[in-house]
Amino acid sequence: MRKERLDRLLVQRKLVRSREEGRRLIMAGQVRVDGQVVDRPATRVPTSAEVTLVQRPRYVSRGGIKLEAALQQFRLDVTGMVCADVGASTGGFTDCLLQHGAARVYAIDVGYGQLAWKLRRDPRVVVMERVNARYLESLPEPVDLVTVDVSFISLRLILPQVRRWLKPNGHLIPLIKPQFEAGPRHVGKGGIVKDPAVHRRVLRELLTWAQATGWETVGLMVSPITGATGNVEFLAHLKPARNGGGSSRPAVETWIEAVTGSRSDAEAAD
Repeated sequence: MRKERLDRLLVQRKLVRSREEGRRLIMAGQVRVDGQVVDRPATRVPTSAEVTLVQRPRYVSRGGIKLEAALQQFRLDVTGMVCADVGASTGGFTDCLLQHGAARVYAIDVGYGQLAWKLRRDPRVVVMERVNARYLESLPEPVDLVTVDVSFISLRLILPQVRRWLKPNGHLIPLIKPQFEAGPRHVGKGGIVKDPAVHRRVLRELLTWAQATGWETVGLMVSPITGATGNVEFLAHLKPARNGGGSSRPAVETWIEAVTGSRSDAEAAD
């Protein structure tokens, strides 16, 4: 019986435009093989199998699902807002912002050619490719909201610059990825961070740093879906602090405990 990788089979049957699109759908649980959900792109299935899509995804990538949950959780209405999406990549966050009424989105990415075609041709999207946000001093206009989804770099290297772009009453929603914040010795096989204590430490250190640099934490949540490799991720809602002061340490701890549970005795002693 001849078999083929599921992501390749989706392309061969013209159910998707590319293997990358197929991979995203498979990992999102949107593909069934003979009636059963298969969530690994490399799974080899019989070429005679019935392969169906559960439904077309609402956004061009899984990132849109994460941001949509954050907008709902943080009760943030982006209608009419001017936004910046750092680490736009395929455009999941950008797509989500537009579908929720954003007036304009600056789609910023250090890479090139990744943004979905439907977004690239949308007049509300300002495509800023081959742009490193770390060194971007300003945007053509102040923005109401910045979203950040970056990999292989700490948010601490991005957030100071982002502050320059925001209106005084603006909002920041960063996707916090423990595997890029924890340090190599805390990252396990396959780049996975499984220890809840490490998750809490990452959140504590990052949000305490944000507090010290003039950000106020007004929301924190666990992402409704994991990252591409299975990592638990978090989304925060930050705002420029009034009078230069950020969230207090107890306030930060309250947010962290609300989403991750109580600390261990060892953590409490830190």
